[in-house]
Amino acid sequence: MTNKYVRLCYQWLVAIPFLGLSTLLIGLPLIAISVMGFGDFGSRTLAVMWAKLNSIVLRMQVKVEGLEHIRSRQSYVLTANHESALDILLIYGYLPIELKWVMKKELRRVPVIGGACAAMGHILIDRSNSTQAVESIQNASAKLTDGMSVMFFPEGTRSSDGSVLPFKKGAFRLAVDLAIPVLPITIEGTRNMLPTSTLDWQPGCVTLQIHPELQTVGMTSHDVAELSNNTEAIIRRQPAFDHTMPKPEDAELSCEKITS
Repeated sequence: MTNKYVRLCYQWLVAIPFLGLSTLLIGLPLIAISVMGFGDFGSRTLAVMWAKLNSIVLRMQVKVEGLEHIRSRQSYVLTANHESALDILLIYGYLPIELKWVMKKELRRVPVIGGACAAMGHILIDRSNSTQAVESIQNASAKLTDGMSVMFFPEGTRSSDGSVLPFKKGAFRLAVDLAIPVLPITIEGTRNMLPTSTLDWQPGCVTLQIHPELQTVGMTSHDVAELSNNTEAIIRRQPAFDHTMPKPEDAELSCEKITS
């Protein structure tokens, strides 16, 4: 019980204040340099630093697998399951690919973070207006050059129970239209650290698994559903190792084969 209170004190006195302070100290300069035309530079430097620092403070121990599947200077449609708000820190901090996020427009209202995302050129979509959402995604095609990729959570929202929700087709339609490969990514462990719609945080081990790319050259609109289904099946694979979190009262965190 004592360790549970230690964890809560750390969360409210260290982790959450650090998130707020780091967002201000990194986010405001990031907005400034993005407005001056250096959004891509800010994204791959300051934004990555913000993600890594907060993942460290949150005691996220990261294992990245499948780096050999990434081709230099290749643009991808990146697709991943969505377990937790911590997925953002994991992907931004530890996936070595320049990317633009496809995110719901409501995030634009989040102080500093929303402004930084818009300034860096991330793609904000209105999920209540399917026509505008499609247009926003199509406009992303202009950004996908010289190794720049676009990041989708094709479930459309975070899973409440850890299961992978059915995939929406927008990401795969874009990949087929542009004839660029889909790169499936499996995220494991973030939900155990911070479940959806709660602040019940605890330290933990997470995995970012990068799978081999799926080619789209020669595909047509008739192949979109099959591409979506194949990607979903790959991402639903079995966990690479045991992600069972320590009980809150455990004093120490132990994760095998973890690198960060």
